Amino acid sequence: MTGVWEDLLAAIGSCGRCKLGASRKNVVPGEGDLNARLMFIGEGPGANEDEQGRPFVGKAGELLTRMIEAVGMKREDCYIANIVKCRPPNNRAPEDGEAMACLPFLRAQVALVRPWVIVLLGATAVKHTLGDNYRVTRDRGRFTERAGVFMMPTFHPAALLRDGSKKRPAWEDFKAVRDRLYLLSQSRGE
Repeated sequence: MTGVWEDLLAAIGSCGRCKLGASRKNVVPGEGDLNARLMFIGEGPGANEDEQGRPFVGKAGELLTRMIEAVGMKREDCYIANIVKCRPPNNRAPEDGEAMACLPFLRAQVALVRPWVIVLLGATAVKHTLGDNYRVTRDRGRFTERAGVFMMPTFHPAALLRDGSKKRPAWEDFKAVRDRLYLLSQSRGE
């Protein structure tokens, strides 16, 4: 499997499918356990991520790590990726064409990791993973199953930093994810 990952990372690193690659410092493919039961998908890299080539390393990433740990898990046991692998200018949301250019990479990552649960962090992740009919505020905390994978929308950690009233619902979502993973491990004999 390592060769497949190396090929995928090389393809992401040399990608020129959209204009985002022209201004990036580093591509940010994703990181974590390649056999993770839990995967997080965010919007796209910010300035810190572009600088380091790693997802969720700024203030929002620090909060995400604390939230993962608060429900008894470890960040390194998860896989973390984004809809787009290059930083959009001024941290704007990725345009539809940019997201569409990167989605084959994300689908390949999901297929290789084979997570049981995917947490969709924010509106961009929800839109490009579940579709236009889903909304974070309305659908957060509810699981949608697709091909045996349970996906849950919740607020992006950056939104929690801007609006503290969203922290309690996000905390409830993370506890539900933990509980779903436990139930799945029981039902799947692990």
